[in-house]
Amino acid sequence: MSAGHQELLADIATAYYVDNAPKVEIAKAHGLSRFQVARYLEEARREGIVTISIHRPARGRIDVAALAAALGVDGIEIADRPGADQTARDKVAEEAAAVLVATVRDGDTVGVSWSRTLNLMASRLARLPQCDIVQLAGDLKVGNDGGSGQLLHRLGAAAGGRTWPLPTPLIVETAETAASLRRQPEISEALARADGLDVAVVAVGTWAPQRSTVWERLEEQERTELAAHGAVAEVSGRVLDEQGRPIESPLDARVISVTLEQLRRARTTIAVGYGRDNLPGLVAALRAGFIQRLVVDDELALALAEHAGL
Repeated sequence: MSAGHQELLADIATAYYVDNAPKVEIAKAHGLSRFQVARYLEEARREGIVTISIHRPARGRIDVAALAAALGVDGIEIADRPGADQTARDKVAEEAAAVLVATVRDGDTVGVSWSRTLNLMASRLARLPQCDIVQLAGDLKVGNDGGSGQLLHRLGAAAGGRTWPLPTPLIVETAETAASLRRQPEISEALARADGLDVAVVAVGTWAPQRSTVWERLEEQERTELAAHGAVAEVSGRVLDEQGRPIESPLDARVISVTLEQLRRARTTIAVGYGRDNLPGLVAALRAGFIQRLVVDDELALALAEHAGL
């Protein structure tokens, strides 16, 4: 094939596939018939001048049932890809809202931790079955985000039941302060309600910058110490190692939130996460044994499938 003919094929293919020009206009511009243009487009694909890639959503490329079985969970929901004006967090929040509505039953006690994704989830909910809502982690605001208080208010309005707030920061200055706060009636009652959860919803973060809000709130020395103990994941302020074991550290005594054991006792714990770089944290949380349902984006779903050898 001559270089001139290759250039012609490339020009025609560019006009058709990139510029969306109709075949009639392309034919007129090059002094060809419409049928010649069609043959040249076929030739361009056959010769490799034009290649076409189709990127299917992760849900179409993954055997979701096999992945759930491999990870030891009851179900996995994969959020749709975000549109031009959306983020992966937006789509995971929408999917999490749908999963929560489908999971909760009338009369349930539902516990919700705080994260930016879960706050978005709450804003997507119009109505839940009538249930009580328990705040599972103390407040941790980011920027203009309303924090745990706003999250609890939104869910309480959607559920129409009683709310159990946890009016305290997630992390306090000393273990003594945390112990004193846990003795306060309103706080102790909320923490006690977490013993009898029907449904819990939590976010999982990898122990790294931009992947854990708690990581960003600590001093460098404390982050270094936790890393030295093998910190990989964070769930509601509870830090886990690679095997999903909780790391005992001074931080744990300063955190006011649900415990992993309380999450394990829930009928269903839903965990949310997104992004391929959140794989280490989510794998560690899965090994901790408290997750029954996952809501993730397609990137994280594909990373989980690769991790599981599927």
